[in-house]
Amino acid sequence: MDNWDEIRTAYQVARIGTVSGAAAEMGVHHATVIRHVDSLEERLGVKLFQRHARGYTPTEAGQDLLKVAQVTADQFDQLVGRMRGKGAAVTGELAVTTVDPLAPLLMPVLTAFRAEHPELSVRLLADQRVLRLEYGEAHVAVRAGGEPDEPDNIVQKLYVQRSGLYAHRSYLRAHGMPQGDLTGHSFVGPTDDAHRAPFFRWLRDTQPAESLVFRASSIRSTIEAIQAGAGLGFVPLWLARDDPDLVQVLPPQKEWDVSLWLVTHVDLHRTAKVHGFTTRLKEAARTWP
Repeated sequence: MDNWDEIRTAYQVARIGTVSGAAAEMGVHHATVIRHVDSLEERLGVKLFQRHARGYTPTEAGQDLLKVAQVTADQFDQLVGRMRGKGAAVTGELAVTTVDPLAPLLMPVLTAFRAEHPELSVRLLADQRVLRLEYGEAHVAVRAGGEPDEPDNIVQKLYVQRSGLYAHRSYLRAHGMPQGDLTGHSFVGPTDDAHRAPFFRWLRDTQPAESLVFRASSIRSTIEAIQAGAGLGFVPLWLARDDPDLVQVLPPQKEWDVSLWLVTHVDLHRTAKVHGFTTRLKEAARTWP
């Protein structure tokens, strides 16, 4: 029984009693209804209907089909009702994916949203991999860099992350505050010389290679090294504002900006939990520096 369209058609004929009525209910041509019924009878090797001038009357086999199909239809209706109910409620799981350096930025919003909806569980996937929303790997993505262009996703500009060049007070006590010229100062940067972050490109293009004395494999690790006094480096304004021991050496430059994008799948964009969380996130983003 691998052709459910034929079974569904026969069910409608048995329920309504006429080919024309079944065709109207299903929105198909009456010839399609006849073809489906004939094909199903041939496949089963039994007559499901007695044909007469007033329509189709189910045989005993047709009555059996009607009973089973009715139960199946009822179960599908119940399933749809449950699924719609879940879509209208902030329950179940909310999976949010982003890159690791942005996790601290999202954490307060996720925590507050979870506190408002105690039946919700949150899964934060901080990973360099681009998780596929269309495959259900996550409900919401916050991505950095160029505008995402995957089909069937809704993409919104969330925030422009501005970064400054910072040093920890311990570094400045040991080496002094740069006075316009950065010559002779040490820098913290990435292990990957081809890193695509715009501020790392600036560092690579403007400072001598030997000044890059501390390298780390992730942006979060470079920030931790700056906070430990390893050298000058780039810190987002939203993070630096909460660390009184970080001192801004150079203010944000437009060429260092990184765009953050809010991405949802078109099929889930308006569900209560996704819409509720993204609304809260956009509200929070308006307060970020």
